[in-house]
Amino acid sequence: MSLLNTLNEDIKVAMKARDRETLTTLRMIKSSLQNEGIKVGRELTEDEELTVLAREVKQRRDSIHEFSKADREDLVTKVKAELKVVEKYLPAQLTESDIRELVSKAITESGATSMKEFGKVMGLVMPQVKGKADGGMVNSIVKELLS
Repeated sequence: MSLLNTLNEDIKVAMKARDRETLTTLRMIKSSLQNEGIKVGRELTEDEELTVLAREVKQRRDSIHEFSKADREDLVTKVKAELKVVEKYLPAQLTESDIRELVSKAITESGATSMKEFGKVMGLVMPQVKGKADGGMVNSIVKELLS
């Protein structure tokens, strides 16, 4: 079952349950997926759907960070609830140790020895963790292991 079909079913469930917050978030996700499909001019692949979901997660994490800095706990709570809904559709997230292992393999594979080869290592790791790990965490682990 495609992600859009799953979202449509979950939207129906949220409507019947009168769960306004979940319904709004599901509609935003669906809209993002449909807009991306229109942009590319065809039905999205599973990888492209993961990319859209990862973008939605990143936007919400950034919002939480900014709202926290602005001391807007009401908005932080709302966005955290949205984030939980979006994360349900992502594959299981990698642990920090899993990411470290992937980064170590990529460093060995690429022969990287310094921060100058940061991009080479990131280029090998990011396709493997697409939708399964936060890019910021991967970035910091690569920097740590290269320095």
